[in-house]
Amino acid sequence: MKIKKRKIKYSALFFLCWFALLVFLVDGVLKFQTLVDYFGSYTWVEIALLLMVILPTWAVYRFTKEK
Repeated sequence: MKIKKRKIKYSALFFLCWFALLVFLVDGVLKFQTLVDYFGSYTWVEIALLLMVILPTWAVYRFTKEK
């Protein structure tokens, strides 16, 4: 299996930027406890945040064109 460095590079860069943005929003703007109160469960908030990071990162990896 050939490693596709370009795809991994773009996905990693997207992951870091998206993760930093979500950390800023959740910890700074929305306050994590507010989200827990809204969803009613710490587990649901964690799963939602993980999916919000993993799924877009996977999509960037999947749809990045390799030359």
